Amino acid sequence: MDKYVTLMTTYGNAAGIEFDFHGQVANTLDAHRLIQHLQEDRGPNTADKLVDSLYAQYFTQRAHPSASDTLLKATDHAGIDRKTAEAFVADEHEGLLDTKMLIREQASNGVDSVPYVVFEGKRRDFTLVGAKGVAEYLKTLEAVAREAS
Repeated sequence: MDKYVTLMTTYGNAAGIEFDFHGQVANTLDAHRLIQHLQEDRGPNTADKLVDSLYAQYFTQRAHPSASDTLLKATDHAGIDRKTAEAFVADEHEGLLDTKMLIREQASNGVDSVPYVVFEGKRRDFTLVGAKGVAEYLKTLEAVAREAS
């Protein structure tokens, strides 16, 4: 864990983010359920705003990752009507089955951590799992480009 904290602190400092790793570790299923719903209902830009807020709250403000107040603050940031957001967050069953099915599907594909990024090459795919630096992404993209030429 110390290695992870050191690595993420270094990455965060380079990006102007001051991580706080003393928050509560908890189940994130409700957050994933909300993200999936907004991704489908409002599109990727809205989902990105939601995720940005969730990450900021969790990684820098010690917010519980699936608490109602955390989720609602994130929906506010994403521009979602408060009553609509409250109704979805309060209904713990809405979208739950779909979210669990998507999680199971990815787990059966070997995904067990994030980020999980796949670059499709001409002859093979390149997969990066977990936190990587810019240099690792650049190296992978260069390999993809070499194969394409």
